[in-house]
Amino acid sequence: MKRTLTKSRFKLAMDCPAKLYYTGKKEYPDTKLDDTFLQALAEGGFQVGELAKLYYPGGHNITSLDYDSALDRTNELLKSENIVIFEAAIKFKNLFIRVDVLEKKGSTIKLIEVKAKSIDMENHENFFSKSGKIKSVWSPYLYDTAFQKYVLTCAFPDYNINAYLLLANKNAVASVDGLNQRFFLQKDNRGRTSVKVTDTGDTGNKLLALINVDEEADVIYDTPLLLEENELSFEEYVRKLSDSYSNDIKIKTPIGLHCAKCEYTATDEEEQKEKISGFKECWKEQARLNDKELKQPLVFELWNFRGKQKLIDDQTYFIKDIDVSIFPEKESSSSGLTDSERKILQIEKIKNNDNTPYLDIAGLCDELKLWKFPLHFIDFETTMTAIPFNKGKSPYEGIAFQFSHHVVNEDGTVEHKGEYLNTVQGVFPNYDFIRELKNQLEIDDGSVFRYATHENTYLAMIHRQLSNELNPVPGKDELLSFIETISHSNDNSVKKWKGQRDMIDLLEVVKRFFYHPGMKGSNSIKVVLPAVMESEFIQNKYSQPIYGGNGIIKSCNFKDQIWIQKDTNGKIISPYKLLPPLFEGINNDQLEEFLSEEELANGGAAMTAYAKMQFTEMTQLEKEKISAGLLRYCELDTLAMVMIYEYFQHEVSINKSN
Repeated sequence: MKRTLTKSRFKLAMDCPAKLYYTGKKEYPDTKLDDTFLQALAEGGFQVGELAKLYYPGGHNITSLDYDSALDRTNELLKSENIVIFEAAIKFKNLFIRVDVLEKKGSTIKLIEVKAKSIDMENHENFFSKSGKIKSVWSPYLYDTAFQKYVLTCAFPDYNINAYLLLANKNAVASVDGLNQRFFLQKDNRGRTSVKVTDTGDTGNKLLALINVDEEADVIYDTPLLLEENELSFEEYVRKLSDSYSNDIKIKTPIGLHCAKCEYTATDEEEQKEKISGFKECWKEQARLNDKELKQPLVFELWNFRGKQKLIDDQTYFIKDIDVSIFPEKESSSSGLTDSERKILQIEKIKNNDNTPYLDIAGLCDELKLWKFPLHFIDFETTMTAIPFNKGKSPYEGIAFQFSHHVVNEDGTVEHKGEYLNTVQGVFPNYDFIRELKNQLEIDDGSVFRYATHENTYLAMIHRQLSNELNPVPGKDELLSFIETISHSNDNSVKKWKGQRDMIDLLEVVKRFFYHPGMKGSNSIKVVLPAVMESEFIQNKYSQPIYGGNGIIKSCNFKDQIWIQKDTNGKIISPYKLLPPLFEGINNDQLEEFLSEEELANGGAAMTAYAKMQFTEMTQLEKEKISAGLLRYCELDTLAMVMIYEYFQHEVSINKSN
């Protein structure tokens, strides 16, 4: 039974068939965090699964993890004329699945795959693109369901099998309060994750939408799949996967853009301990590259370029070999680097082995003149939960649970001015959040900064929530007016506005005026900060214990913090790596990589920690520890923005003096 093709292994193979050979082998390290409890916190799938069960009262739950026991119990239950089974175990040859919800009525079986993914049912017709193909965003879910339907059909050929997805309906509105708080996550002493349902009573309006996907499954079955340069039917494809996995045979898979996120990538230290990098193994075999060559920057790292797969297909594997003439020359109305110029700059610096930073002093000087003191730097931590907190709210209503706020005065002094964090379970915090942000920002008319579009998106969303709120909200008009002063409306906004203090996007400033080879193809603040910290000015200032405590810079959460620290090789350690992990034994970078859903993919580490406070039972001490970690985490984000500004301002000032 250990070499069966399960639905999770099928999904892995759909991502890359070669991974079937690597999975589960100790010699091939897997960088993906295998912790179902934290995954449940981050993605909410367990809670949605339990809500789904409440829609099928009287269903029988198969709890055994033993394959044979689960199969025996499932087959026994299926003898009933009508039955609902949760986690039904189905086996056909060396294929094995667990069905989220199996509903049998006579000779008809409904296979229901429950997903925490959201769907807009008001605009949903089907999952096909205009060309008649499965939409790529839905492909993983539909192929997963089609695989299960195939196994079920093979195992029970005399039954009529219908396949469904059960998804969170973004258009549904909760009609009861506290629904979210009925589902608490817990982990037993064997590490198994489960949900404790505190109330099985009326769940009110249905928040999950049941969608038949038989048509989509038929299209999948009729669409040939390429494997080892052969076109195979779906049945042949599944057979090839299962036979290869059963016999431990590696399926040769073309290298490509998908390799960039391969989890079977061993570090140099792991390789020294005789571990094997699956990524390197594939690239050595197919691109005929050696270890030294694979240390060179690959085309994956090129910033914001959609033609990477074509480069690989043309056997252009390294950034240094890219012909810059492929990038179109486009006029830009704004100063600073264009997208093409930024890509060319990255390529040329690699070709010339130039590790020096690029800084457009003249452009930055003009930009800085537009900013008004005091400067305010803000960062939000947010989440979206599939099951709403409160009556009147919908699945995946955005929740803003935390912000941090730094100020830089005209004389150069810096202060962590304030913060907000909601720690109360089951409370919709957005209006208190915006009220506190208003209190902190309305005392002057200085420029306000964000990093990327996230903060503006959430302010526009809270504006919509306030506008549609049926319950009385103290100071509602003033809150709406405040939002309109520091943000701009988005495409979904009914009312259109652009504030006099519309937040300045520091990310756009970075992209136009600054580049450091150490950033590679990323402009994430966690990458830009270490690059900026190579500045002698920043190093001199923050190598002293001036941050927090009785230091020069006031901090809400740090005391005498030294931000410039170096490893044994003399390299500056990223300040984010100096923070204690939000979860013991798991670094925050791993938490950030948890999320795959677009609507969930902001601030994975903070979001997961917040979810733990909301959806688990914990002591006050545990809650205080996580709260302290969240506050430090968010404060560093706004301090990072301050350091980036300070670097820019210093470089402009010394060039002026020269």
